[in-house]
Amino acid sequence: MFQRLCRNRWVGLFAAAVGIATALWSGSSRAETIDFRGLRVEIVGQGLPVLMIPGLNSAAATWTETCAALQPAVQCHIVQLPGFAGAPAIETEAFLDGMRDRLLAYLDDSRLDKPVVMGHSLGGALALKMAADKPACIGRLVIVDALPFIGGLRGMTPEAAKAAAAGMRQQMLAATKEQWEAGARQGAMGMSRSPANGERVTGWSLASDRATSAQAMSELWGDDLRPLLPRITAPTLVLGAWAAYEPMGSTLESTKKIFEAQYAGLQGVKLSMSQRGYHFLMWDDAAWLVGEVKGFLATP
Repeated sequence: MFQRLCRNRWVGLFAAAVGIATALWSGSSRAETIDFRGLRVEIVGQGLPVLMIPGLNSAAATWTETCAALQPAVQCHIVQLPGFAGAPAIETEAFLDGMRDRLLAYLDDSRLDKPVVMGHSLGGALALKMAADKPACIGRLVIVDALPFIGGLRGMTPEAAKAAAAGMRQQMLAATKEQWEAGARQGAMGMSRSPANGERVTGWSLASDRATSAQAMSELWGDDLRPLLPRITAPTLVLGAWAAYEPMGSTLESTKKIFEAQYAGLQGVKLSMSQRGYHFLMWDDAAWLVGEVKGFLATP
């Protein structure tokens, strides 16, 4: 079951698509855009600062509806990562660490005092890295359907996962245009219950820079973030998905046990599992996700 789950998560992450953010919430709050060291950040609202990071190949627009639903209590800082969904790529030897450092520098430059950091998929891994590197700078974490060690789904050691990730990167770079497009479309099928959102995800993936996608995916697969978890002091909410893997034998309880095992090193973590959502929980189970986030932020 772990192997089947892993394969489907890999396909999902491969397509966990991304594009340039479209239409931010346009209510009474005013929005502005900031370019910062290759990041583009949309700022909406005036309340508690919440940094929102999308996933692999995903657009900042992943978070548009969530930001709107959280108004007027928060000030959203919605990030577009470089190289994804049509955003210009940048050169970096280590994508995840490079983005971690840029995001932390953005918090410092913007003088955001202990903001909430909310990350989906790859964005969740970045949130964990940020909170482990600078614990005093992060107020709370919200991790949406992300695990600290994806290789663990197949029982890999960290060393074996790194070797597999290197091979994965080469295969992704060597794929033909037709193979790449087919992989993106196949992966998007399990990302959301909505066919329209699946097409949205596919478009984001196809608009992403292949070299950036391959590098980011291999790092995400090969990194074991579990040793970092004890360094994190920020209260953390983890929101998990399982329903997309039900045809492969997964259940809510079996998937919850995977999350619990992987986050065992994070003291005081709160884990909640969606009853119905696929990977993009902010679309498939929006009311539940917003309710969980509001309740978490309201907790002293």
